[in-house]
Amino acid sequence: MDHPDPGDPGLRVRFGGPRFGLIVSKAVGPAVVRHRVARRLRHICAELTADISAEVDIVIRALPGAAGADSDELRRQLRNGLRRLDLPAAADPGTPL
Repeated sequence: MDHPDPGDPGLRVRFGGPRFGLIVSKAVGPAVVRHRVARRLRHICAELTADISAEVDIVIRALPGAAGADSDELRRQLRNGLRRLDLPAAADPGTPL
């Protein structure tokens, strides 16, 4: 069986890590809001994969305040959490911590 080329930019499934798990419960809001928050978090996590070790697994639980947060705020909060864990993705000079 042929395996997809991991260097293919159109590849949506990534083999190896880091892995991110998202928990966006009904406390965040109705389905439309939860899906919007999850999409934003997935996009932010995709930006961070190159900066985090492949052995790392991260679980992100969105709190109700995430419903009203824009992408920049979610990114800032995620980076602050990663900084507390001493993960290298927290050190992004373009984003104020």
